[in-house]
Amino acid sequence: MGFKLAFISLKMSLQWTLVAGFLYCEMAVIIILMLPFISATMWQKLFKSKFMRSLAAYSNFYFSAFFVILLLLFLDSIRQMQKYSSARDQEVDHGHLDAELQQSMKMFRAQRNCYIAGFALFLAPVIRRLVSLLSTQAELIAREIASLKQAHNATETAKKLMQEKEQKDQQENKDNVQNEEFESKIKVLKAQLQEKETELSKTRKDLESLRSQAEGTNREYDRLLEEHRKLQEQVEEGQGEKKTD
Repeated sequence: MGFKLAFISLKMSLQWTLVAGFLYCEMAVIIILMLPFISATMWQKLFKSKFMRSLAAYSNFYFSAFFVILLLLFLDSIRQMQKYSSARDQEVDHGHLDAELQQSMKMFRAQRNCYIAGFALFLAPVIRRLVSLLSTQAELIAREIASLKQAHNATETAKKLMQEKEQKDQQENKDNVQNEEFESKIKVLKAQLQEKETELSKTRKDLESLRSQAEGTNREYDRLLEEHRKLQEQVEEGQGEKKTD
């Protein structure tokens, strides 16, 4: 029986040692996340790395399971506190000093376990919130840098446009005379183009008339050729009749 109680005591000690170790790890993570010389951008790169993504894909389930275990241990420690508190009151009433000391030790362990489990549960969402805030801060910094870059580019573009406009105005003042000359030349070229179009239209009409004349000549040639063929046939028939007589 004593060996069994010692084994149970050792088991509980290892169990709460693991919980305390988890609490210390949470405290270390919070301290590291709050280090001032590590920027939010660096944390964001680390959070979005392939290693952290692969680790998060497998660790969410185990983290949730461990969180549930912590919650159960926290509730169990509260139950033990209530249990040992009522038992200690009974021992005080009976006046047994040794039993009272044992109940006080059990009460102390129950309170210690309650504090360990409670702080471990409390720091878990704190870490998640810190990670979320660091990611949000990194995104805001990236947006701020992008906005500043866009504003700088817009300022440079505006300066270039102003300079180009000034140069253009100066060039326009210089080119006013040349524009007038160009306009006069354009008018002359338009007049010449109009004349050429008129000549081209006249030439097209002449070509059409020549084409119609050529077609008429071809038809007349074909008619005369047909009459010549008929006359030649008549002559050949007349010569054939004379030879027969």
